[in-house]
Amino acid sequence: MIYAIIPYMLSTWAGVGAFKKGKRENEIAFTFDDGPDPIYTPELLDLLKAHRVKATFFVVGERAERYPALIKRMHEEGHLIGVHNYIHHCNWLMYPWTIKKGLDRSANIIEGIIGEKPKFYRPPWGMMNIFDFVIHPRFHTILWSLMVGDWKSKGGAEKRVRGILNNVKSGDIILLHDCGETWGADEDAPHYTIEGLKIVLQEVHSRGYHCVRIDEMMNHHF
Repeated sequence: MIYAIIPYMLSTWAGVGAFKKGKRENEIAFTFDDGPDPIYTPELLDLLKAHRVKATFFVVGERAERYPALIKRMHEEGHLIGVHNYIHHCNWLMYPWTIKKGLDRSANIIEGIIGEKPKFYRPPWGMMNIFDFVIHPRFHTILWSLMVGDWKSKGGAEKRVRGILNNVKSGDIILLHDCGETWGADEDAPHYTIEGLKIVLQEVHSRGYHCVRIDEMMNHHF
C-alpha cells in the first residue's frame, strides 16, 4: 500500500509531486497519450496545425522507436514531447529500476530523433509509486485535471465534445489519446477523439481559451 496507493492518492488527489493544473486565466493544455500511431497521429497533427494549436504528446518509447518520423514531425510542428515510458505497463507492477530503465531508454530514443532530451513524464494511467517521487528528479511529472474516457469508442465524438465543453475551465490539462492499442482501449477510439476535436477546438477558441504546451503552462504557473 505504501509503495503504490499512498503515492497515487498524494499525486492524483493532492497534486503532490506532480503538476496537474495551471493557474493562468483562459489557458488550457491538450495532452495526448499512448502514441504515436501511424494512422491517427498524422490526422491529429493535421487538425492541430489547421487550428494553430500546440499540444503535448506523452509517447510510448517502443512506439517512438517504430515511428521516428512522427516524433520528428511533432517536434518540427512545435509540439512538446514527453515520455510515457518504454512500454505501457502499470508502475505498480514493475520494480523501480525497471521503470527507470524504461524512462532512460525512451528519453534516449526521443533525443536521438529530435536532438533534445525530454523533461516531462506521465506514468501510464497516472499510477505513481513511491519511487516516482525520488528516482526521476530530471523529469517533471504531469497528470491532468480533465479526462473524458476517450480510450473507449462508446459515445462516439459526441461524448468527447460534451465531456470537454461542458466541463473545461481555465488551467485545465486535458487528457486525450492518439492510439487505441493499449490494454483496455478500443482500437478505433482515437477516430472519435479526432472527430470530436474538430468541434472542440473551434469552440474553445470562440470562448477565448488559449491552448498551450505543458512547459508554457508551467512557466506561467510558477
